[in-house]
Amino acid sequence: MPIQKFRFALIALLLCLAPVFAHADDVLSGLAKPQEGRSMRASSTFREGKDGKYDPKARPEGDLKEKSNFDNFRVAPGATHVLMDVKGPGVITHIWITFLGPEAQDWARNGSANHQEMLLRVYWDGSKRPAIEAPLGDFFANCFGKRTEVVSLPVVVEGGDSYNCFWQMPFHKSARVEIVNQSEKPINLLYYNIDWIKKDSLPKDTPYFYAQYRQEYPAKHGKDYVLLETKGKGHYVGTVLAVRTRSPMWFGEGDEKIYIDGEEHASIWGTGTEDYFLSAWGLKKTSTPYFGVPFFDQWGIIGGRTSAYRWHLNDPIVFNKGIKVTLEHFGWISPDENPQHQTNSWNEREDDYASVAFWYQTGEPTFTERAPHARARTLPSLERVTAYGRNFTESRYHGDGDAVQQQLALYSGAQLLYMPHKQEGAWVEIPFEVAKKEPLRLLLNMTTSYDFGQYQAYLNGIKIGSTLDFYSASVANSEFHLLDFWPEPGKYTLRLECVGKSSLSTGYYLGMDSALLRERRPRVTQYGYEKNRDWKKQPTLYQ
Repeated sequence: MPIQKFRFALIALLLCLAPVFAHADDVLSGLAKPQEGRSMRASSTFREGKDGKYDPKARPEGDLKEKSNFDNFRVAPGATHVLMDVKGPGVITHIWITFLGPEAQDWARNGSANHQEMLLRVYWDGSKRPAIEAPLGDFFANCFGKRTEVVSLPVVVEGGDSYNCFWQMPFHKSARVEIVNQSEKPINLLYYNIDWIKKDSLPKDTPYFYAQYRQEYPAKHGKDYVLLETKGKGHYVGTVLAVRTRSPMWFGEGDEKIYIDGEEHASIWGTGTEDYFLSAWGLKKTSTPYFGVPFFDQWGIIGGRTSAYRWHLNDPIVFNKGIKVTLEHFGWISPDENPQHQTNSWNEREDDYASVAFWYQTGEPTFTERAPHARARTLPSLERVTAYGRNFTESRYHGDGDAVQQQLALYSGAQLLYMPHKQEGAWVEIPFEVAKKEPLRLLLNMTTSYDFGQYQAYLNGIKIGSTLDFYSASVANSEFHLLDFWPEPGKYTLRLECVGKSSLSTGYYLGMDSALLRERRPRVTQYGYEKNRDWKKQPTLYQ
């Protein structure tokens, strides 16, 4: 690189990192100043009562007995576990939580609750309404019940399983932190530390920290999605957003529109969803101190999931009488969902939205939203037909080679593992039946791996799509979308024929969870543009 270009690149990098360095400098310089108060901690460390059972008022154990290491709890389905219940004034400075993941394992043979099914609630000063109410995962920028790494300033989820936050949470009289298990499975091996500083007093105008979850499945037609609407004085400090797409193509053209102090027209108006999350030209998986996309599975598909966070640490949005934070749900759309049967960038989409708003405010907020039960937080299924590969291991459903059921952590049930030794004569067939004529998308939920081959798909003998490459350096899951069509009622056979393998692959294997027919949005039926199109003559996939 020429020296001049290197200098420009270095200057640009330093400018980008300047806010981070400034924030770090503020934190470090603050350590050299006198600190008021006394450090405290609420934790899951074992405290043995006189009856040998846990007693929160007893001293922690510290001997060589194994019981001294029983520093966790199991929370039964429907139960509430109190992590902290203390008197103030004080400030929570750090929360650390971990627990077993949802998959079955030796310590939990039937699996465990996932973090979307755990409801985190925090109450200040004896209020009957929680100041923080959000699925535990979403509060830590881990949406959809998926464990993903986050590396940011206020929230860090190391390895996707240790949940940390450093939000400053002051309280005057009391603080109560609890987790409600809304799963049908227990929370297993729940560990936690909550660090706080007990104060002699706090200024009367000290704002409280709030976080509230809400959702719309799907986003309401004709109305911008509302993340927060409250009256009072405060400042908005963060957003976590989760979107599941219900249409093909890109969802994120909608602008953020923020109304300050009761104004009729938003004075803060953005340029697009990806721009609000400080990315550009779409979103991709990333994690930075102030913004990130912890989860992004696939671009432009029906059923694609994206989660993103944006922390307003150096740029809090200040309000004196109230604030309304909204997001348009606009984007690109396929022509069969467009009123003019066109493809363009500005269409109101009907995707599934969920969010957590983070803000500070003096007094009680007026935001009336409450988090629904975990059963309602689970995204509804989009599948009209599901044909599981594991049901078709018999020899009549595959060519040369063996086919077995294989259990992977990727799926709730076993997958079909087909193991041909060569390309020639290698194929699998999956039959399914369509009950009625309606717009559907045909796709495959597949495993990719280091020894998997390349296959061509056929539906009732008609070639659909291009070659499917199931190779990846490590074992993973991916969807392969094939066809948008209006199939006539009747029986169908999906056939995958081996056509070779990647030069990096060591074999021709194939792993399948299922073949799926996924529903399209109701307006595709309403418009009916392609109801009579013969998919066999012109197989089409919108993407």
